[in-house]
Amino acid sequence: MSTDDAFAEAYRAHYWAVSRFVARRLDGQAHEVEEVVAEVFSTAWRRRAELPDAPLPWLYGVARNCLANTVRGRGRYRRLLHRLGHHEAAQRRQTVDSPDAERPGSWVHEALARLSPADQEVLRLTAWEELTVGELAVTLGCGQSAAAMRLHRARGRLRTQIERMRQKDTARTKDTGRTTDGPDPRPAAPLPLTPQPVPTRAGSRRHA
Repeated sequence: MSTDDAFAEAYRAHYWAVSRFVARRLDGQAHEVEEVVAEVFSTAWRRRAELPDAPLPWLYGVARNCLANTVRGRGRYRRLLHRLGHHEAAQRRQTVDSPDAERPGSWVHEALARLSPADQEVLRLTAWEELTVGELAVTLGCGQSAAAMRLHRARGRLRTQIERMRQKDTARTKDTGRTTDGPDPRPAAPLPLTPQPVPTRAGSRRHA
């Protein structure tokens, strides 16, 4: 099979998987997701000679780089608007949701948000994309042993954060006499993360 044919097959087979990958990580409009996905496959076309036999993890790695560029560009834009005083974030006030507003699984999401971006991404790749350690290594661009270690450490740090939240909640319960449903200090693997609905081919929305 020629490199052109291999790219065409990868595009047909994995376009929607890459689209979901980007949509889960890019909190923006559909056209922004489409722009990033287009950049992913444009890059993949230029590098089509590097396409492996199982291209999806490799495409995820390309998508991570494209997303990083997009996020950096967004950050520069928002900082500029903030300095000019025209952005909503410049006037935004911090609000606290009531306990009744807590979403299912919010303990895990809150604990995840306390981790470094690198740890968050490793955990999402294994939970959302259901990558094996070998596929994770391809996506991250590292060896399989390094990928396994990064995953092990990220899971350990997540457990630590959940345990800290549990202890804090227990202390608050003792002070107020209020009983709450705290997080399970022993989360199962893979993580029970619930990604937001993402676009599908038919234009409907579903949970991946």
